[in-house]
Amino acid sequence: WSAFVAMLEYKAARYGRTFVRIGRFEPTSQVCSQCGVKDGPKPLHVRVWECGACGAVLDRDINAAVNVAKAAGLAVSACGA
Repeated sequence: WSAFVAMLEYKAARYGRTFVRIGRFEPTSQVCSQCGVKDGPKPLHVRVWECGACGAVLDRDINAAVNVAKAAGLAVSACGA
């Protein structure tokens, strides 16, 4: 895995792309992508859940992808890029 990540990093640099690493233990599937409330851990068989705060119905994988994209955007803007 580390070799794959290293290749992504140098290829991103070569082609002028931004590479952002999200923490391994970031709870991306536990945080509502609509309101930002951390709903807590869920068993892996729970694929769709409803946010207790805002009522949004979230697919676990899509929600995590949205949260990763948001985190990457925040990381880039924080660096001034």
